Amino acid sequence: MDRHASAGAHPGTVTVRLFAAARAAASGLDVIEVPAGPLDALVAELAAKHPPRLAEVLSISTLVCDGVRLDAECPTEVPPGAVIDVLPPFAGG
Repeated sequence: MDRHASAGAHPGTVTVRLFAAARAAASGLDVIEVPAGPLDALVAELAAKHPPRLAEVLSISTLVCDGVRLDAECPTEVPPGAVIDVLPPFAGG
């Protein structure tokens, strides 16, 4: 079974899990669903949902998609059902 086919709560979406400062910047939400697609569009959608704090946190966070670190500046297509973890710097860096 393809985990991308069943991981998201809704078809065509990506599950974004927020930790620490990212969660605080998103008013305490720990999970946000966004449409699958290019990583830069996904990051922009997240930032637009909780301006301006989440945008600031996203700019310094590490993004991990299904266990693989992503480069937010690299054109990456995020498939439906993927899970992205937003990991802000911890303990000073």
